[in-house]
Amino acid sequence: MTTSGKDILDELVTANHILGNEGVVDVFGHVSVRDPQQPDRYFLSCSRSPELVQRSDIMQFTLDSKPIGNDEREAYIERFIHGAIYEARQDVNAVIHSHTDDVLPFTISDRPLGAVMPPAAKIGSRVPVWDIDAHFGDGTDMLVRNHEFGTDLAKTLADGSAVLMRGHGFAVAGSSLAEAVQIAVFLPRNAKILWQALQMGAVKCLSEAEVAVLRKGRGSPRAWEYWAQRAER
Repeated sequence: MTTSGKDILDELVTANHILGNEGVVDVFGHVSVRDPQQPDRYFLSCSRSPELVQRSDIMQFTLDSKPIGNDEREAYIERFIHGAIYEARQDVNAVIHSHTDDVLPFTISDRPLGAVMPPAAKIGSRVPVWDIDAHFGDGTDMLVRNHEFGTDLAKTLADGSAVLMRGHGFAVAGSSLAEAVQIAVFLPRNAKILWQALQMGAVKCLSEAEVAVLRKGRGSPRAWEYWAQRAER
């Protein structure tokens, strides 16, 4: 049973629409879900803007992000983010990649991004930053174009729920679509609030103990229901 009572592909379509409606993704960005029947595969739309995704757009991929069967539709360039994270983390069942502007200052400065409000607690007290330049030099276009890049990103994510990408955006990993969507919605909101607070002076983020308590939740069905109704209206 999925969060909404729909089948997993319908829920993936809804996740795309929620992320678009809530401003987490626009023309770019994407969300995937692990195949619950075949954990070594995952579902992800063909290359479309998330708000436009329909069930017929969903493709299936291996964990090295190769399309299953003879599906020749154009796939997202950065689908390797998804496959590499699923390969590294058996506990992850949904992955989201976004380019939200509000996180970018924290990807290119020495100011760490940490949770300042309870709904964002799953990002932790310090979100790691992946810099493609560190292992692959400055001759890339900064896109995760292959499985090797994705694997390196997954190492920086480690056992966390979010990873920032220098000058690029972020990726989040959740145990379910509902959890991943909630993290992805609140991460940029948290970043915006932290940025605003920093203009006022010293900031007190959530403590490690507070984060530990708050991270035990798995995502609010009430939040999913609300966002889904807004997106599908």
